[in-house]
Parts: sequence; C-alpha cells; structure tokens
Amino acid sequence: MECISVFDMLKIGVGPSSSHTLGPWRAAERWVTELREAGLLQKVGKIRIRVFGSLALTGKGHATDLALMLGLSGADPEEIPVAEILPTVGRIKEAKTLCLNGGQPIPFNPDTCIVFEREFLPFHANGMIFDAYLDDGRHAQDTYYSIGGGFVVKEERVNARKKKEVFRNFPFPIQKGTELLAYCRQEAKAVSAIVLENERSLRTDDEIDRQLARIWETMLECMYLGCHTEGTLPGGLNVRRRAFDLYQNLKSEIPYSSPAEWLETIRKTEVKFRQILKWVSCFSLGVNEVNASLGRVVTAPTNGSAGVIPAVLMYYMVIENHQAGFEHVKKFLLVAGEIGSLFKKGATISAAMGGCQAEIGVSSAMAAAALTELMGGSPEQVLIAAEIAMEHHLGLTCDPIAGLVQIPCIERNSMGAIKAIHAAELALDARPENIKVPLDKVINTMWETAKDMSSKYKETSKGGLAVEVFLSDC
Repeated sequence: MECISVFDMLKIGVGPSSSHTLGPWRAAERWVTELREAGLLQKVGKIRIRVFGSLALTGKGHATDLALMLGLSGADPEEIPVAEILPTVGRIKEAKTLCLNGGQPIPFNPDTCIVFEREFLPFHANGMIFDAYLDDGRHAQDTYYSIGGGFVVKEERVNARKKKEVFRNFPFPIQKGTELLAYCRQEAKAVSAIVLENERSLRTDDEIDRQLARIWETMLECMYLGCHTEGTLPGGLNVRRRAFDLYQNLKSEIPYSSPAEWLETIRKTEVKFRQILKWVSCFSLGVNEVNASLGRVVTAPTNGSAGVIPAVLMYYMVIENHQAGFEHVKKFLLVAGEIGSLFKKGATISAAMGGCQAEIGVSSAMAAAALTELMGGSPEQVLIAAEIAMEHHLGLTCDPIAGLVQIPCIERNSMGAIKAIHAAELALDARPENIKVPLDKVINTMWETAKDMSSKYKETSKGGLAVEVFLSDC
C-alpha cells in the first residue's frame, strides 16, 4: 500500500508548473546526484536531455528548459532567490557552458543539448531521457517521468518502491476514502487527527509544525506579492495582472508592513456580502499570477492549481473566523494533503494524464474537505465536500493558450476556490445517509474520464482554447 505524506502533496517550488517545471528540475537534480554517487560526475564531458510528449509540446511555455538548466546546476527550487533565476539561465546561454552541480564546467548549448521530442514515451506523458557522455567513451543513460505535483519516478520505479518501504510504518495506512472514514470512526477522531498520527511516524511534532508553518508562510507571502504587484505577465500573451487592481478596489487604508500585518488588516476591513467572492478571487488570482511569473508557490497539489487552497484558507481566516490561528491552519493543511493523496493513489494529479480535472478539480476537493472540518463538519461531511467539489469538475480539460499557465489557468483557480466554498456549505447541510455518490466512486470516475479523454485536452495545447484562440486574437 502506497502511503503519501502531506509534505509530498504540499511542496514549495518555483512556477509555473509542478509537472513541467518543478518535476524536471527535481529530475535533473536527482540525475546529477546519482552520477556523483556512481563516481561518474567528474568524468562527464557532455550531456543531452530529451523531453517527450506533453513536456515537449508545452515545455517552452512552462519553462521546462530553464528548470532543467537550474537543476543540473545544483540550484534548489525551494531556496534559490527568484530574482536570480533568469540571470543564472542567461549566463548559461551566453557562455554556452554549465557547471554540473556547481562544479566543473562542461560545454552546454541549450538549443542543442535540450531536445524537445513530440512523441510520447510509454509510461507517462511527461518523459525525460538524460544522456551523459563520459571522457572515457562510455555512455550513461537514465529515464525519468514527471508524474504530477512535482513527483518524479525513474523508469524502473526503484525510487517508488523504496518510498513505499519508508512509509510502511504508517499507523493508519490509507488507500481509499472508506478506509480513512473507518479509522475516524474507530478512533473517534477527526480527519486531521488521523493524518497527524501518520505524520508523527515520520517526524516530530516540532518538525511537523515547523514545516506546516513554512508552507503557510509561503502561501501568505505569495498572496501578498500577487496583490501588490502590477504589470503584465511574461510569455508573450500580454496578460495584465488583475489581483493588484482588484485588491486596490477592496483594501482599507489601515497601514501594514508585512504579510502577517496585511492579514490582520484584511480581517479588520468591513466586507460586504457581494465582496466576499471578490476577495476569494483576489487571493487566488494573486497566487497564480506569481506562479506564472516564475515565482515561488506551494504545489497544492500542483503549481497550476496553487491558488485554490490558500484562497479558501484565507476565506476562512478573514471571513469565517477572525480568531483563527496556526492550529486552524495546521488542521486545514493536514486534511487537504490527505484528500489530495487519495486522488493521487486512485487516479492522477497530472494534467498531462487527466486534464485540468486532475489539477483544479483535485485542489477544489482538497480545499472543500479542509474547510468543512474547520467549519465543524464530521468526517463523513468532510468526504462529502471533497466528492461534491470533484463531481462538478469532472471532464475539465487542460488547454493552455500558447502552453502558458495563464489562460484559462489563472481564472480557473478562482472558480475552483469558489466551488470549494460552496461544496463545503452543501456538505455541512448534508445528511451522510442520503448521499448517493461516495468519494471513492468519484475518484474512480475521474480516472476513467481521464483515460477516455482525448490527448488533445491533456496539457498539449493541441485542442480547446489553445487552438480556438490564436495569439493574434490576444
């Protein structure tokens, strides 16, 4: 049984895509590490990386080539100052050399050393083949797949098997929603409490709190930055940032100097009923505008859907409960992470495999479930909320214009957040015995829908809005 940590589902990284940016970045890091461990790194004379399928078709718009160069160079997506990303890549392009893991320089021309192949590899739509040509004439080759949400596996899935062994000691191993619910009933505990017990088998309470606090701080800073940055998004579509203008129309005149003070300022702002949805949209748009600008976000469960969960959590903190603190944030993130893991185990969180239902749909389900627990819902109602949210995202396609995570991706985060709030409200009024569609059935349906969906609508920019709307129209 595969057991997935909350911190696998909620990862800090750089935009614009978890599968097309963060995944290749991590794959490149892992490849270099394995070369070093095998004693081959110092013998590398030149390298080549071929990316396949969806990675190739939309890789330029998703900064896949930049991510590969940064990963090969040894930069960490959690730590690298965002302002250094483009200058670092610029130096590699100009010098046509790259320092593997920050060490010895090797010849590297991105135009020839990173090859975009349009065919698909058999295991997954996001495949990468890394070739190292050694000074002694030998050739080392490895194949990796970016399977969504920043998760990366090798072709032989050795790492995946090792991971299962590491997590085998979960006190409450969960593969399906019915199992999660059974543990809640057996232990008479909330969903968040069951998830916390599993996390305690991996980390101390202090480590859990510290990592969850860092995730929340990153989310809050991302919303803050998005709401305070105006201008046009990069990439050629000339999409104007909207969160800034929206925030200017909503904000109060109370002064602040940090994201934390900003949060308290919003809590003190009088919010009229018709402004609630505008605030939710403001938060979600802000996150995804930062994501579209190579900013630092939290995969939740992906970068393309990174705005839903922070926006819904902010909704709870600034609309529903002004006294909410870290313990509320902690419960919210624990529940959200667990619901996301159910979708990853039973279906997919990769748009290249399942369309946008695998990103916005899953993030909306995660947020709806988490909000329901904070609003006093039972474990049964938590799962009902997740089911409702996904049910109304089934079949959602991934058709980014120009391969950029901008149109329709940014607005879809706003819609996913609003649907999550509504799903939670419906679930809180629901009687579990009257529910006809359990969460596990919706997860199965999502996967079957994904398999039936044409590849044109799976992050290839070969169908939908991506072909109906031309760049000249923008």
